[in-house]
Amino acid sequence: MGTNQTQSVLYQAAHEALAAPSIFNTQPWAWTVYADRLELRADRTRQLSTTDTDGRLLTISCGVALHHAMVAISGHRVTVSLLPDAADPDLFAVLSVAELAMPDQLREQLRLAISRRRSDRRPFAKTPIEGRVLDRLTNACTQQGAHFYLVPWHQMSTLALAAVAVGALQMSDPAYRVELADWTHRPPWSGDGVPTGTAVQRSPRRVPIREFAPFGGEVMAAGLDNDFGSTYGVVYTDGDAARDWLIAGMSLSALLLTATAAGLATAIISDVTEEVTIRQHIQAMLPSGRPQVAVRIGHPQPGLPPSTPRRPAEEGIRIADGT
Repeated sequence: MGTNQTQSVLYQAAHEALAAPSIFNTQPWAWTVYADRLELRADRTRQLSTTDTDGRLLTISCGVALHHAMVAISGHRVTVSLLPDAADPDLFAVLSVAELAMPDQLREQLRLAISRRRSDRRPFAKTPIEGRVLDRLTNACTQQGAHFYLVPWHQMSTLALAAVAVGALQMSDPAYRVELADWTHRPPWSGDGVPTGTAVQRSPRRVPIREFAPFGGEVMAAGLDNDFGSTYGVVYTDGDAARDWLIAGMSLSALLLTATAAGLATAIISDVTEEVTIRQHIQAMLPSGRPQVAVRIGHPQPGLPPSTPRRPAEEGIRIADGT
C-alpha cells in the first residue's frame, strides 16, 4: 500500500474504534495516526479518580477500543505490539498493517457489529442462549488471550449478592456519588458520560444492575422481561498487570461484537470488580485467574436502547505530521 492509503486505513480504524464502550463512557483513549502505524495511548485526564484508582478499568476500556480498531481494518493483515516501550507506560499499543489479505468473513461480521452494538440495561427475555452460541462467545474471548467463565446456576446468588453489596458500599461513599453524578449529568456538548435516558427503572432482576439515575432523570421502562434467560459470565485473566488488563479489554470486545453479530444484547457489569473485597468474592467463583469484568448477555426486548454520546473524532484522534 502507498503511504497515503495506509494512513487512511489506519485513520478509519481509529475512527470506528471511537464507538467502543468504556467505563462510565469516559472514552479514555488518544489515537495518533502516523504514515505507517497507529498508536494508542491512555488519556489519564479521563481516568475516574474514585471508581478506578489504579487505572485498571481505563486500561480495559482502551483494550476494547484496540480490538475494535483491529476488527475495523478489513482486508489487510494487522500486527499489534502491546506496551512496546517500558519507558512510556501510557503507550498501550502500536498497530500496523501489511499487505492485502483474503477477505475474512468473521472479521467483517464483527466490523459491522461495531455500529450496532449498544449497552442494553433493560431486562433480557426468558429464551435461553443456545449452547453453540455460548461456545462461540467463549472461543472469541479465548482467542484474544483471556477466558470467559459462564456463571452456573448454583453461583448466581453469589454474583447477585456481590452486586447488592458493591451497590451499597459505593453509594455510601460521598466521593463515588459525586463522580457518578458528574458522569451521568454531563453537558450536552461534552459527548461523553452515561445519560440517564440509557438507564432503566428499578425492577426485580436476577442480578441487580448499577443505578445510573439515583439523582433523578428520565429512564427507560423495564418492560415485562426479567433476565431469566440471561447468561452471566466473567472475563478473567491469568495475571493482573497492565498487559493483562489490555488483553481483558480485547477479549471483552471480541465477546461483545460476537454476541451482537449473533443478534444478542449485552451489558457490561464492571461494578462487581471495582471494590477489592467484592472482587475477591468474584475471584473465589473462578477456577483460576483474576476477574476483570462480568457481562450479561441475552435476547433483547423489541427496539433498540438509546445510544450513548461520543466525542468528536478530532478530540480522540490526532494525525501526526511525520514518522
